[in-house]
Amino acid sequence: MEDRIIDFLKEKPEGLMISEIADALNVHRHTITKYIYRREGMGLIKIRKVGIAKLCYLNQNKKEVAE
Repeated sequence: MEDRIIDFLKEKPEGLMISEIADALNVHRHTITKYIYRREGMGLIKIRKVGIAKLCYLNQNKKEVAE
């Protein structure tokens, strides 16, 4: 699941809301949130709050993301 999230974010460098990722991958929002926060802790994903929304981006500074 985490690899699917990373692959999907690679296609959307402008960032996506957690709910958009969940809808696109046909998975519940809470499930996606768990994996997003895990990858954020690893430094692979950045989260930026915009109002009440949280936009998720790949952390381009991490070498593992580019591979």
